[in-house]
Amino acid sequence: MVRIRLQRQGRRNAPFYRLNAIDQRTRRDGRVIEALGWFNPLEKDAEKQMSLNGERIQYWLSVGAQPTETVRDMLGRAELLPAKMKEQWEADRKHARDV
Repeated sequence: MVRIRLQRQGRRNAPFYRLNAIDQRTRRDGRVIEALGWFNPLEKDAEKQMSLNGERIQYWLSVGAQPTETVRDMLGRAELLPAKMKEQWEADRKHARDV
């Protein structure tokens, strides 16, 4: 199964993440099927903090790729989740807020 997950780059205390489609059995920094974007948590400007290839992400989700929880949150905020996944994501967020 293909997972959409983050791959850590950068140096110590200065993380930088790439969003990739990877086989779930591959280690975190292993071979990538396709690069789908990047995320820089240290960037102050929200516009420059993340870059996603929405078209390719939609494709991978349509063929059955599963995002990790963190990636699902990122995609939900960027309005890139399909309707069924978005409903589940919103329900999970509501449950987390109520607990």
